[in-house]
Amino acid sequence: MKENNLNSLNGIAVLLVSLVGGLIGAYGFYIGAQAHDGFIALTSVIAMAVLFFLMVGLYMVEPNQAAVLSLFGKYVGTVKEQGLRWNNPFYSKKKISLRTRNFESGKLKVNDLEGSPIEIAAIVVWSVVDSAEAVFNVDDYESFVQIQSESALRAMATSYPYDQHEDGKISLRSHAGEIAKHLTEEIQEGLADAGIRVIEARISHLAYAPEIAQAMLQRQQASAIIAARTRIVEGAVSMVEMALGELSKRNVVDLDPERRAAMVSNLLVVLCGERGTQPIVNAGSIY
Repeated sequence: MKENNLNSLNGIAVLLVSLVGGLIGAYGFYIGAQAHDGFIALTSVIAMAVLFFLMVGLYMVEPNQAAVLSLFGKYVGTVKEQGLRWNNPFYSKKKISLRTRNFESGKLKVNDLEGSPIEIAAIVVWSVVDSAEAVFNVDDYESFVQIQSESALRAMATSYPYDQHEDGKISLRSHAGEIAKHLTEEIQEGLADAGIRVIEARISHLAYAPEIAQAMLQRQQASAIIAARTRIVEGAVSMVEMALGELSKRNVVDLDPERRAAMVSNLLVVLCGERGTQPIVNAGSIY
């Protein structure tokens, strides 16, 4: 079922013609009643009834709105022209909004790629682009958007870990742009036959489930400490290497392997320690 644009008449013109015709019919009925002419009176009544029946075909179309018309269950077309419009009075009319709308899912509890329970929610911005598909291909397109969005959100959340543990690996928390793009594509695929266009989808809430939140916080803190220590050790080793190289290059002191090892150990303690060290000055020979 695809949308078919249908022409309509200016409703104001039809309304004016009907009102004028109704007044003429009423005057004719009055004349017929005064002249005791049943034919004129009956004709006037029938004309007024027809004109008033034609007014049933009037309907209003607001900006960014469409009227889906059907005749005895058969889809006829869609009218998007704004204002007061007129079509066949036998047409049934269903108005549908074409405005941009948003939907925020509830907090869903799912397991991420690593099996950790998390809470996740998303905001979906969408609009109707094919009124015929939205009305006739699904039972309730607004409910359909909600269900498909939550289903896509669950599927997407299980495809990624909550946090990034390896460089270059996409995670829910660290790659918001990639995750939003994937979520948008997943929802759009589910709404392909409903005449809905997904403008944007993004995560609005992301957290570990309460039962593991404290443990995962400790894990994050431990990971941060390890990463920091790794960087400190890398820097300290580079500085020790540079110090030994400069001493050897400038012939400041000639250290045997044992003294070199002691110097390396002392420098690493100084550079990697959490607190400031207290130096011990050796006034005598280092040998």
